[in-house]
Amino acid sequence: MNLICFDLEGPLAPQDNAYELMKLFPRGDKIFEVISRYDDLLTLEGRPDYEPGDTLALIIPFLAYHGIEEEQSTAMGQKAGLTPGATELISKLKSRGWYIFCISTSYEQYAFPITQRLGIPSENVACTSFPLAQVRQLLSQNEFALLEQTEHEIVNLNPFTDDTRIREYLDYFYWQKLPQTSWGRIISQVKPVGGRRKVEALENFSTRMGKPLSHWTVVGDSITDFKMLRAVDKASGLAIAFNANEYALPYSTLGLASVSLYDLLVVLEAWEKGGREDVERVVKKREKTGGAKDRGWLHWLDGTKDITPALEIHKRIRRLVREEAAKLG
Repeated sequence: MNLICFDLEGPLAPQDNAYELMKLFPRGDKIFEVISRYDDLLTLEGRPDYEPGDTLALIIPFLAYHGIEEEQSTAMGQKAGLTPGATELISKLKSRGWYIFCISTSYEQYAFPITQRLGIPSENVACTSFPLAQVRQLLSQNEFALLEQTEHEIVNLNPFTDDTRIREYLDYFYWQKLPQTSWGRIISQVKPVGGRRKVEALENFSTRMGKPLSHWTVVGDSITDFKMLRAVDKASGLAIAFNANEYALPYSTLGLASVSLYDLLVVLEAWEKGGREDVERVVKKREKTGGAKDRGWLHWLDGTKDITPALEIHKRIRRLVREEAAKLG
């Protein structure tokens, strides 16, 4: 039995749905970039009860304030481009008897249309509940004023240079001011599927399928995936970083940088044939010859102390595939 679980944003679809939703109102992109950096800072610090990807809970007040509808996220999922090669790879794997899963931090209204288009059964998808309509019912004029002031402060922060100011201001807003409002309770109940929650979702799938993590292949690319990648790699499964950033590569068994997800097939065929040993042999052989322009750059990462050469290639191709979303953690 061959089992593979993909992250959605990056490996299967290049767009960042939350980022695109925030762009639907003025200065929303800038606000999202700052909050996304705040998410990185809290994750790297290891804040208790905070998981990478909780950004999707933190932006809900702003989406509600600007009248964004759940249906807009659904429409994006129905129309969004797919990562080149994703449709072909999943079709090929299904024809070979693979079981396909997806664990995504994305809102459910976005994740389900995309995975449905790719032929991944809904029962094999774990993603984030998005009760935006419920939150909107709690709006009051006092809270409008708080959000308006907060937006004014956030847009004056630089997500690349103002880490200290970002941390101080957003700590004050999210953990002191917001809990005093009716939104505080709702926000605390939204649990985006990132970090540890991705591991929990994978363990649930693992239990259902009756196969330990050593039998699984997982594919991720960012800070929300590193705990899942690490768990599978430590279990001697196969943790693959695809066009990944510096938060995912160090925790992966191997990396693939390519404009086409289909280039992963050679690795998965080796896994079918001889498990991790065969994969290591194939990847190291390909690593010596290198990729071809923007395709097929493979790196064996397990035991590698210096990921810098791989990271430079991943960053370059990540920008090609993910465009604006590439700059997010």
